[in-house]
Amino acid sequence: MAEKPSVLIIGGLGYIGRFLAHYIHENQLASDVRIVDKVLPQLAWLPKEFEEACAGAKFVQADASREQSLPRIFDRADGKPWDYVFNCGGETRYSQEDEVYKLRSLDLSLNIGREAAKRGVKCFVELSTGMVYKPDSAPSKENDKLKPWSKIAVFKLQAEEELAKIEGLNLVIVRLAHVYGPYASQWVATALCMARVYKALESEMKWLWTKDLRTNTVHIHDAVRALWAVAAWYDAGKANWDAAAAGSPVPTFNVVDKGVTTQGVMADIIGEVFGIETGFQGQLVSTFAKLNLDSVVDDVNDELLGPWADLLAEAGITRPGPLTPFMEKELLKDTDLSMDGSRLEQVVGFTYEKPKITKELIEEVIESYKRMNWWP
Repeated sequence: MAEKPSVLIIGGLGYIGRFLAHYIHENQLASDVRIVDKVLPQLAWLPKEFEEACAGAKFVQADASREQSLPRIFDRADGKPWDYVFNCGGETRYSQEDEVYKLRSLDLSLNIGREAAKRGVKCFVELSTGMVYKPDSAPSKENDKLKPWSKIAVFKLQAEEELAKIEGLNLVIVRLAHVYGPYASQWVATALCMARVYKALESEMKWLWTKDLRTNTVHIHDAVRALWAVAAWYDAGKANWDAAAAGSPVPTFNVVDKGVTTQGVMADIIGEVFGIETGFQGQLVSTFAKLNLDSVVDDVNDELLGPWADLLAEAGITRPGPLTPFMEKELLKDTDLSMDGSRLEQVVGFTYEKPKITKELIEEVIESYKRMNWWP
């Protein structure tokens, strides 16, 4: 086991963290793994298949945004540093106060980044988001113009920039598209919950803006494979990395499937899965929505939350898990999430095993909800 790397996963019970831990565990990739999270496994809606990889002696409860937690997070019995540190932590909820993102995302990243540099960690992988790019339907490459369009992205970009200044930090930055897959509780989950309500109401699910709006995706299976691939690549000497050509000394990679997911693609898949009519609101309503986004979102949420609660009650679901049709304003903007993932393939030699979102993959997500008794 000695030659396998030791791995520390911050935010290891979050959606990406738990799948990363599970992937490492299943494939026996590490000599030692530690999962750090401020939430206890018992409270993290952890499906059965994750328990072995994420709980027990591997788990340490700690808040990485607090400096006094760092020794508990980083110290090992043998006194050696961790080889790979993955920062899957940070605030993932939308529409929070700036102070929340500063503390839970930016401060957390900088705390563990400084500590990783001090302790000589071989590779520190920082998870960021494709929402840092200036929105454009043309796919953004890693060195394209940056103009973050969600609060999460504003603070993630600050973290990227500040981490890059830390002396001696072996940093890789990974910018993710919308991550979906079994047990997903964000972006795709919201759309599925909404569709479930529209099916119950026997009404058409109409989307704002246009069918061409880019909502690029990556399956969780490929997302965590990519995280491991970049860490191993960095550790092995960063083959094919040309900092001058890349325009940055810090290796940065977009992780996004090859499917060019748009709202139209999602509408078609959801229509098929649920057997409902889907369509788009048209120019007039979309223009009105642009000017009155707050009230439009509030109306949609008012319309859907009651029927969703009724569906749960009818199904006898008392602990509905993290699913809700509640629509976040920040995600309903008329902004393209459009990314080019070719650098990861060319430089690291990565290949996607789930290259595009499909009806079958979405049905798999719903099946996972049923297993957890979250789905009405």
